[in-house]
Amino acid sequence: MTKPQHQSFWRMWGWPIALGVMTSAGLVSALFSDGGFGDVFAWVTLGIPVIVCAWYGWRRPPGR
Repeated sequence: MTKPQHQSFWRMWGWPIALGVMTSAGLVSALFSDGGFGDVFAWVTLGIPVIVCAWYGWRRPPGR
């Protein structure tokens, strides 16, 4: 039995879309904020995608 098209789309593209939205929100927040919560929000939303990329970049490939 095959999976519906909708499920496979979100399974493949869900996290990249979420990281892209998070990065965009962080960039907009960094551009328009002037201290306070906006800067903290920008740091967090821009830091999480960097941490995820570093995690998967330094992880050993399976079988090696």
